[in-house]
Amino acid sequence: MTRMTARLSVRVAAAAAPLLLLPWAAGPARAHGAPTDPVSRVYACSPEGGAARTAACRAAIAANGSPFTAWDNLRVAGVAGRDRKVIPDGRLCSGNLPAYRGLDLARRDWPATRLSPGGRLTLTYASTIAHEGTFRLYLTKQGYDPTKPLTWSDLPERPFAQITDPPLRDGAYRMSATLPADRTGRQVLYTIWQNSSTPDTYYSCSDVVFPERGKAAGAKRPTGAASSAPAQASATGSPTAQASPAQGSPAASSTPGVRGSEGRAERATVHGTPVAQATHGGSGPSAPLLAGGATAVLLLTGGAALVLRLRRPRRR
Repeated sequence: MTRMTARLSVRVAAAAAPLLLLPWAAGPARAHGAPTDPVSRVYACSPEGGAARTAACRAAIAANGSPFTAWDNLRVAGVAGRDRKVIPDGRLCSGNLPAYRGLDLARRDWPATRLSPGGRLTLTYASTIAHEGTFRLYLTKQGYDPTKPLTWSDLPERPFAQITDPPLRDGAYRMSATLPADRTGRQVLYTIWQNSSTPDTYYSCSDVVFPERGKAAGAKRPTGAASSAPAQASATGSPTAQASPAQGSPAASSTPGVRGSEGRAERATVHGTPVAQATHGGSGPSAPLLAGGATAVLLLTGGAALVLRLRRPRRR
């Protein structure tokens, strides 16, 4: 009986082992990252982002032909700093990847985040695997037209902030920088993350809104303008204070916005378009990874139960 039980135990273990090597069981090896605050288009329009029902996200998903389930996988290999040569004009938000082409739609109603010119920016970049590399942050030039495709000429030659090898803590990189002081209206925060530990470069567009000139910002502006040279922004393990949302927000829109930092759905609008007052720093793997991990746990549990049952002596 003991010999038979031992043989069956070996067979069960051998049958379970290949299942643990399947791609969905590997989990974190497939996950990468994207900005969640200020919310990026790819995350806002994903099932986790909370804004998939907005008009802009519906149009992007339709152009894509599929939902943005893999919001954390917008990456291009082998660019090696040649971004302006490899990624063509009008394809900056998608990284010229067909699976993300809906992100390049030129619209004024993308879910966006309120910021204050010259204020402090805390960028939350969700990720599940620590990679070495450099983040470069660009803000579109004053005069940018959101109704036209985003081009390299819309961005300054140099980033306003550059951060190398920030720590990954609690499922996200958190980086602090000072925003340029001369922006108004709708702009795009363009983030390039060039890995040095892998050949990949990640691209993302986060739509942001600054107060128009002559209107109260609702938040204190720091004295002194931002430097024209890229700032070596700080990277900390805990979020720093962010610019406060504008006081006296306009009436709520019927279009749901992205979820707020306190877990509530924000529905403020600017010129009739959805704007996130504050986005949550969501982190962790995308849904397929969580499902795969759960399945692997069930398989292991079932296998262990079967072995114990076979080892249990029979009653005479």
